[in-house]
Amino acid sequence: MIKVDIQTETLDYHNEEAYKALRTNLKFCGNDKKVIGITSCQPSEGKSTVSLNLSKSLAESGEKVVLIECDLRKPVLIGRTSVNGGDVKGLTYFLSQQATLNEVVCGTNIENLQMIYAGPVAPNPAELLGSKYFKAAIEALRKVFDYIIIDTPPLGAVIDSAIIAQNCDGMAIVLESGKDSYHFVREVKDQLDKAGVPILGVILNKVEISKNSYYGRYGKYGKYGSYGRYGYGEKKAE
Repeated sequence: MIKVDIQTETLDYHNEEAYKALRTNLKFCGNDKKVIGITSCQPSEGKSTVSLNLSKSLAESGEKVVLIECDLRKPVLIGRTSVNGGDVKGLTYFLSQQATLNEVVCGTNIENLQMIYAGPVAPNPAELLGSKYFKAAIEALRKVFDYIIIDTPPLGAVIDSAIIAQNCDGMAIVLESGKDSYHFVREVKDQLDKAGVPILGVILNKVEISKNSYYGRYGKYGKYGSYGRYGYGEKKAE
């Protein structure tokens, strides 16, 4: 198995507590909620960072976790990790039957956490995610992991997340504070309702505490990179 080093940012106390609270809230959703999709309304709202840090927090609490990057159009997680030997193939290789599931699962430097990268950008992401192979992968991973966290594309931009949601036990929506209109969020919610998946909650992100003391008790998640800033195989500049 290929090993990767996840380059997570050092969280301050408020950030750390926010993710612990998110982890706790997720666990209170019930033992039947194992496959969790994380989406957003628009790009750059921080869903990939939330997915990564939530997966890390769950793993640190002793849960066996796999993070799947299902944003096949603009993957970013490859730019936040360091691969220790070997070629990372990613989900698109498995969905196109060029690799087995075992070949695309990567170990990490975080105990209890494994991950599956998106892989090279495919010309037909919606078709791949709607295939029997994706469904089979989720069913196989259910038997091994306590939690499957799926980083999905923004639902307000493409329909991929609604397709992925059909294989999830629940979805959470990441919203950047002050960015999305009520009607836009309602449209995203309606799409998830049509997919028949429970909405577990909303994660309010990038809250400016100095301007909104109401959220000061919980802290903020911080500011994150732009959606699709790093392509597959590219890394963040030092």
